[in-house]
Amino acid sequence: MGISALTPPKRPEDVTETLLEFPDNRLLIELCGEFDRNLAQIEQHLGVHIMRRGNRVAVVGDKIPRDTGAAVLRGLYARLESGRNVETGDVEAALRMSVPIFGDTAEQIEMFQPGKYEIRTRKKPVEPRTEAQKAYVRNLFDNELGFGIGPAGTGKTYLAVAVGVTMLLGGAVEKIILSRPAVEAGERLGFLPGDMKEKIDPYMQPLYDALNDFLPQKQLAKLMEDKRIEIAPLAFMRGRTLANAFVVLDEAQNATTMQMKMFLTRLGEGSRMVITGDRTQVDLPRGTASGLTDAERILKDVRGVSFNYFNSKDVVRHPLVARIIEAYDAADGTAG
Repeated sequence: MGISALTPPKRPEDVTETLLEFPDNRLLIELCGEFDRNLAQIEQHLGVHIMRRGNRVAVVGDKIPRDTGAAVLRGLYARLESGRNVETGDVEAALRMSVPIFGDTAEQIEMFQPGKYEIRTRKKPVEPRTEAQKAYVRNLFDNELGFGIGPAGTGKTYLAVAVGVTMLLGGAVEKIILSRPAVEAGERLGFLPGDMKEKIDPYMQPLYDALNDFLPQKQLAKLMEDKRIEIAPLAFMRGRTLANAFVVLDEAQNATTMQMKMFLTRLGEGSRMVITGDRTQVDLPRGTASGLTDAERILKDVRGVSFNYFNSKDVVRHPLVARIIEAYDAADGTAG
């Protein structure tokens, strides 16, 4: 059922409304979404009531959630004015980034605007959907070496690959190199059918999936054929100097300390490097130290190196994934 356009709910005397006016009725319809689903999403999240009155929208409720809802609506409308769409995920992102202020207004929702930190791919627009993701993307553009550490589903690798594609298409780098430790293979690797590429590819599949999201298939195939995009296991990085490249090491918690040092020292002139991993998902043999943990300790004060951390609140997959992560953290005594 859509949002009521006529009768506001009964409410206490201290519950008031904020009235917003949107001049473009076509954009207002897009803002509301089919059957007012975007408004319903905001209502459910903030505990407010939203009513349409012509080209006006009234947000009814307590002051803080009411002001936050108004700021979210203004931010999403500005997004539509800039020519971008508003989907369910965009509404969720705006709600995640809403910052209530205990004053007369709520902070205007600041979505990523075109400019220095804009991610451009050939197939789809990509935007950070949480404050942590926004800070992460900013650091990937600003620093030569960046770490993204946190649980699965928080966009660490996906955003890193998106930034790499942006830099490649924009001419900032000449190639993209994506790598992962093939720890899961262990002794079983030699028993898999096919040549080395066919043995390794199953472990590299998440990286292929990200690239397929950003580049048309023919263009991706051509870039890989020309070695402007490479996907290789960590062991293949030894002895190389990676110049003028955007380099991503994924699942870095499964690199040993020596492998991590080897990889970090491959950084060449004109290159950027991103290390992503989840400290709770180490698959190394018992007693083997994770190179990600050691790098975090050793490099924390090194100039030009950024660290960004994610938690369950940054999960942008199915909402149940966030709840699963929180449950496991609580069981391990690591919540909070």
